[in-house]
Amino acid sequence: MSDAGLQNRRVAIDWGRIRQHLDDARIALEKGWTPDRVEIERILKARAKALAREPAKTNARDQTVEIVEFILGYETYIIEAQYVREVYPLENLTPLPCTPAFVLGVVNVRGEILSVIDLKKFFDLPEKGLTDLNKVIVLQSEGMLFGILADAVLDVRRISLTEIQPSLPTLIGVRDRYLRGITPERAVFLDGEKLLTDEQIIVHEQV
Repeated sequence: MSDAGLQNRRVAIDWGRIRQHLDDARIALEKGWTPDRVEIERILKARAKALAREPAKTNARDQTVEIVEFILGYETYIIEAQYVREVYPLENLTPLPCTPAFVLGVVNVRGEILSVIDLKKFFDLPEKGLTDLNKVIVLQSEGMLFGILADAVLDVRRISLTEIQPSLPTLIGVRDRYLRGITPERAVFLDGEKLLTDEQIIVHEQV
């Protein structure tokens, strides 16, 4: 092609129109992309599905509970803090006649009379004598209130429920019914709800 032909081809290019297209494209990018109704519905449905799945994944992976850790006999036990009203020193224990052996007696906690249960006797654990260090862990639910004896209270902390293992196969009978499992540190996880609702452990005033 001759030089004259190339010059005629260059002259035929409409640079003004090209600049207009570029300006239109720039303005569209600055305003952002606006999806149509169908695309909006698709995006919202995808987001709804993602949000619906998200809590389940979070609960399975990250669910934790606050627990109270204590010594009972020669083992470490834990119980959910939601069932624990307070921890109180074992003082002025009054024995109760005609009650099961696991009922130590009653204590006066700021004018409130509470029965105290010795889970070592209830679970048939090795005995340890009472000392000045014994504590009463006051358990409470909507309709029940009593104390359980602890040789010592160690800590209040959070644990992950995903780490809880099934109960040991050697734990059978009455003890196993009140357990939720075992922690990686071999602490026994007591079921506070069962302790507070099982009639076997409830002491009726008329007894």
